Amino acid sequence: MRVLGIDPGLRRTGFGVIDVDGPRLRYVSSGTIVVPPDQPLAQRLKVILDGLREIVHDTRPDLAAIEIVFLNTNPQSTLLLGQARGAALCGLADCGLDVNEYTALQIKKAVVGTGRAAKEQVQMMVQRLLKLDGLPSADSADALACAICHAHVAPMAAHFAAHQLQVPGTRKRVRLRAGRLTV
Repeated sequence: MRVLGIDPGLRRTGFGVIDVDGPRLRYVSSGTIVVPPDQPLAQRLKVILDGLREIVHDTRPDLAAIEIVFLNTNPQSTLLLGQARGAALCGLADCGLDVNEYTALQIKKAVVGTGRAAKEQVQMMVQRLLKLDGLPSADSADALACAICHAHVAPMAAHFAAHQLQVPGTRKRVRLRAGRLTV
């Protein structure tokens, strides 16, 4: 399975592509779509959209994983980031990819082991897990971490979907929602 991870941003949108074969992860490609800040908003969003279309065309992923954006302290920044994320989602959907969404906390926990990890820790773990020669850039590392998160969560989600596990002594089923076990 080939997974495209996306770290959305209006100035810099990171992307990372990995191949997943059971527990083995293999680095394919990563980089950053740099958006010129002097262009009008609509043109900046188009740069993200077109950039992702090109990446999907070049790397042929089976599916995508993208980070969920939460409210920042500045509402205007949150709105702009949401628009960048929307452009990324549209680009992925336009290419026919299924998109899986994960919070920053889920991604960090899956890659580093703690949801409160610093960016540097994420970069180092991505380097180690993918056996990279050097540290990836912060944007690329976040996107690769998103892809790695999906690689770890997807088998468990498939297992729960296939087996429909029940809580002992009840009729309630155990489900995986947003990366968490729920009853």
